Amino acid sequence: MLFCEVWLLREVRKKSVVPIYGFALVWLIYCLFFPLYKPSHFLIVIIISVVATVVLAKVFPGKVEYIEEPVTTGDPEVDELLREGDLAIAEMRRLHESIKSESIGAKIDIIIEITGKIFLDVVDDRSDYRQIKRFADYYLPTTIKLLNAYDRMSEIGEHGENISGTLSRIDNILDTTIDAYRKQLDALFANQALDIETDITVLESMLKKEGLSGKDF
Repeated sequence: MLFCEVWLLREVRKKSVVPIYGFALVWLIYCLFFPLYKPSHFLIVIIISVVATVVLAKVFPGKVEYIEEPVTTGDPEVDELLREGDLAIAEMRRLHESIKSESIGAKIDIIIEITGKIFLDVVDDRSDYRQIKRFADYYLPTTIKLLNAYDRMSEIGEHGENISGTLSRIDNILDTTIDAYRKQLDALFANQALDIETDITVLESMLKKEGLSGKDF
């Protein structure tokens, strides 16, 4: 599974049933071989069963499973945009499985990875919504359209001049697409980079004013 989709992994810890069976087994064995009619007898079996349960819980702690959950923000527009990202990534994964070319598959992997990061950016920075929406409405559908065309044409047994030329052009444009996607992702962090630069400048000024930077310190 590719690691950069618009989904989160939620950890679910499932307890083992072994400690419960151990608890019941202690009572069964005690009842078969020892008396159980005085309060002290009940106290003994309760202590033994509790100890057995604790020990078995440590030996058999259960297992941890990870469940995929879609990222949600509570904002209908943003959540709809994330849903579009999910659908686009799902379609590209399908095409990745269908297209037999390893080189094209590797390029699709990169596109999927960058696409996931682009959509996840809107979760942290809502001001990037317009940029990502434009990316989702034009660049992403066009990329998927080209990949679908490559998938259909590559399945044709006899490759004539038109088919071979089209496949080659799609292959080449995918390299340009990857560069464009990377630039789009980098552009989304322009505001954050500016904010960080401002924070650094303020911090440097404060340290210098207090004599805690450079030669002053």
